[in-house]
Amino acid sequence: MNNELKERFLCYVGFDTQSSEENEAQCPSTEKQLVLAAYLRDELASIGMTEVVMDEHGYVYATLPANTEKEGVPTIGFIAHIDTSPDCSGANVKPRIIENYDGSDIVLCEEENIVSSVSRFPELKEHIGEDLIVTDGHTLLGADDKAGIAEIVTAMAYLMAHPEIKHGKIRVAFNPDEEIGAGAHLFDVEKFGCEWAYTMDGSEAGELEYENFNAASARILIKGVNVHPGYAKGKMKNACLIASEFAAMMPGNERPETTDGYQGFFHLTGMGGTVEEAWLSYIIRDHNSGMFQLRKQVMRDIAEKLNAKYGAETVTTEICDQYYNMLTQLQGKPQITGLACRAIESTCGFCKVVPIRGGTDGAQLSFKGLPCPNIFAGGLNFHSRHEFVSLQSMEKAMMTVVNICRMACEESGER
Repeated sequence: MNNELKERFLCYVGFDTQSSEENEAQCPSTEKQLVLAAYLRDELASIGMTEVVMDEHGYVYATLPANTEKEGVPTIGFIAHIDTSPDCSGANVKPRIIENYDGSDIVLCEEENIVSSVSRFPELKEHIGEDLIVTDGHTLLGADDKAGIAEIVTAMAYLMAHPEIKHGKIRVAFNPDEEIGAGAHLFDVEKFGCEWAYTMDGSEAGELEYENFNAASARILIKGVNVHPGYAKGKMKNACLIASEFAAMMPGNERPETTDGYQGFFHLTGMGGTVEEAWLSYIIRDHNSGMFQLRKQVMRDIAEKLNAKYGAETVTTEICDQYYNMLTQLQGKPQITGLACRAIESTCGFCKVVPIRGGTDGAQLSFKGLPCPNIFAGGLNFHSRHEFVSLQSMEKAMMTVVNICRMACEESGER
């Protein structure tokens, strides 16, 4: 096992880097992300990377110079995000290593009976015999995406320690605010200067992703009328009840908990209010662009029906597109996905192409002119106190980065 990789990861998860949807107007959305960004800037410089810079928004860029005189070798990038999800605390993470996992339920906190059970998380069975890093059950782990950061940094150190592995110019970047959909907003694609890149932000070893959801956020606002409840007949219009009615009218079999694969969904992420005002927050996801448009229309149609029932402008919808399916930007560029697939096969013995049931910075970057598929990083159960990562999977991800760099050089001019 690569102890350098393990120690880097354990160091990184000690930084609390949660982003915040409440501060989307500023970048980074939380100042604490800058602390890890500065640490990474200094670490990249200390291991010998060049052109190491960190901008005022916490974006870190660095270069591993080419060590070959071969012409035509593409400049390739590797990207991971600094922030962790707002969905679960990332403060005071207490990682624990379970060596040679035996396939049984994992007790995270005995006192509070917090258990990662095999029945609820059957993916644990795929990692019997491996070394797993888990939490104490009170926070997320942060493998999303500190595993990706550790893999990229360790791969760069590995390449510098093995000059016999020839490669072209390699660029790396670490960015804030991916978890709130803003990681690519201020990413300087021109400064990055790559022909294409890969995000290290996937899950199971061997997986390659270059299809993702089209995504939108929706906020439903309800205006009610409040009067004394003793005299409310024919007058009161309870915004909270209308909000509940809206939620009940949404398709019940098109939620995250009932869908998988290429199936899209509506996800109610929050609701609240009073008699006078209420709100619901949704995210909308679908791989198919036509179905994506239809899903947005479903919400508008429900609002119209409720307005017909309760009065005009009782319900308003605010729908904002977030990102789109990167497949449209990668079609006709098989060298990008093909190189990743061959490198993954070289490392893992197989490559499994799967759709992303979510999004990555790579989706937005692909539309900004930087084609950017997503490669596995080894973590599972992201955004949860049940998050874990396999050290063996992390090592395979790190070596996949190395193999991409090597094979891009070896194959240049052949395709």
